[in-house]
Amino acid sequence: MMFKRRNPRNLLDWLKVLVWPKGGWSRAARYVNHRVGRLPDAPHRIARGIFAGVVISFTPLFGFHLLGAALIALALRGNVIAALLATFVGNPITFPFIAVFAVELGHRLLGAGHGLPAWQIVSDFALAGGEFWANVRAVFSADVTHWQSLERFFHQVFLPYLVGGLPLGIAAGLVSYYIGLPLIIGYQKLRRKRREDRIARLRAARDAVAAANPNGGDDGGPGSP
Repeated sequence: MMFKRRNPRNLLDWLKVLVWPKGGWSRAARYVNHRVGRLPDAPHRIARGIFAGVVISFTPLFGFHLLGAALIALALRGNVIAALLATFVGNPITFPFIAVFAVELGHRLLGAGHGLPAWQIVSDFALAGGEFWANVRAVFSADVTHWQSLERFFHQVFLPYLVGGLPLGIAAGLVSYYIGLPLIIGYQKLRRKRREDRIARLRAARDAVAAANPNGGDDGGPGSP
């Protein structure tokens, strides 16, 4: 089939790409910046989309970041593609830092003391996920459902993560908006100037050819009048 990989990726390959994309995260970041800058839309709409993608990346709604980014972008009349690309802010390198700061802030805002270390947050996510799917299977079998891990996860991780992540995400989103907007404007002006210069060079070359051959290619041969 056209465009089909010669050697299909297995699950381990997909996990490797998720944790460390081909070319590294710096190359992936440059690609995202390049794609954002080339979006055919007004700079303020692109910047609003970036804001939306950054905000949702600071929430524990894993699996729904793309949908959430699109919905926020639509509500703000921002660029949806820019929002989807901006969710790149949340990646396997940044998520541990985001989670620790968000859970710490959430615990303090909720009056629940200090937050949790990164390893415990990851462990609680894993335990809650395992218990959730075990309860789903229990619905269709004779197994007994258990909610201890999910209850602890909600109160100790998810709720504080959400409460602390939203203000952090909004702050980071505003910084991204006000930094990104002039950069996008400058990038679009530069692209426009390059395009105008290229057109001017093509016109100059065409005029030069026309001036060098005023007869328009007529060499005065037998077929000439």
